[in-house]
Amino acid sequence: MCTNAILGAVADTVAQSITSIRLRALRKPGGIKDSDTIAIQLHEMDSKNPLIETELIPDSKTLPPPFDFERTTRFMAYGFMMAPVQLKWFQFLTRAFPITKTSAFGPSMKRMAMDQLVFAPVGIAVFFTAMSLAEGASRRQITHKLRDMYLPTLKANYMVWPLVQVINFRVMPVQFQLPFVSTIGIAWTAYLSLSNAAEDAIEARSAPSSPNIRLA
Repeated sequence: MCTNAILGAVADTVAQSITSIRLRALRKPGGIKDSDTIAIQLHEMDSKNPLIETELIPDSKTLPPPFDFERTTRFMAYGFMMAPVQLKWFQFLTRAFPITKTSAFGPSMKRMAMDQLVFAPVGIAVFFTAMSLAEGASRRQITHKLRDMYLPTLKANYMVWPLVQVINFRVMPVQFQLPFVSTIGIAWTAYLSLSNAAEDAIEARSAPSSPNIRLA
């Protein structure tokens, strides 16, 4: 649980560092310049991202502070609480589809299929819902986030995790499966962190502003 929490903090730190690099470049006079190699690469990563219509990194005017410790704490808490659930799931898969000396590839594929068809869709929904609740979002905001982010994130999941899970279930002992997934998942969690922040920024931009009240 502690390992999962630390890896969650590392992943969110990576995500916030990516945002910070681009933020500094955008706020320079004249915006991103040719010398800002990393910022240009991040900008191109956003523009070529086929999974969402909006930018992965939101507009600089709606970004949170350069480093949001509360956001990192939320990721740590989520990783801490999800670790037992993931471990029990891996133990269930190990019992349901045992790997033997004469049968290894088949059970590994069955574990991967079960994980991707059952756990992944539920896990993504739980992630966005839990993060939204931790941020104090309303029911309408949670519904909008799931509507906008669920399917793109699930598609991205299927581009990454089936191969990772085949390796995990085929090679790693059960006690190391969760740390292995969490370590590989640093980049994935960073993606989720950026996606979650981007959707929050979009929601903030689309929210109606409060009317001005003239005092007598």
